[in-house]
Amino acid sequence: QVQLVESGGGLVQAGGSLRLSCAASGRIFRLYTMGWYRQAPGKQRELVATITSDGGTNNADSVKGRFTISRENAKNTVVLQMNSLKPEDTAVYYCNARIPGTLQNYWGQGTQVTVSS
Repeated sequence: QVQLVESGGGLVQAGGSLRLSCAASGRIFRLYTMGWYRQAPGKQRELVATITSDGGTNNADSVKGRFTISRENAKNTVVLQMNSLKPEDTAVYYCNARIPGTLQNYWGQGTQVTVSS
């Protein structure tokens, strides 16, 4: 079992920046593919960015060039740096941990990000 706790959400003006962090429990954090997803009101949850156990990253087209995902295995932490925020980035952001090919798939409780125009 893995517990994920997100932090760093809030209200920011368009063009601003926020840094989301996700702290994970457990001793095999380094084996997990970590990801950030988001869900806006009335919309389905969507991928924002992922980072594999060996550091490979994948970003949604909508955030390429603006958001950066990184991980620090020694601290069991994954970070999403969000720059040049837009009102359409407003959503609840969720941290995810999974081991591909297994049933291990965990979610955090989510953190609200609101971008005002």
